[in-house]
Amino acid sequence: MTKIVRFVPKSELERQRLIREARAIYDSIFPPVTLTGGQADDRLDHWAQREAAEIQPKQQ
Repeated sequence: MTKIVRFVPKSELERQRLIREARAIYDSIFPPVTLTGGQADDRLDHWAQREAAEIQPKQQ
């Protein structure tokens, strides 16, 4: 059995780092939790799913 190793270009790693940094800044300005102590915003779930989809290798 062989394993396939996916090499990620530095530019892609830098792009992902900048996106994480921008999200952290956005969340510091607009907190994901409502002021009434309610549920967390769905943005985090959406971003987590999108990030996971970008990282996961596509199955053929």
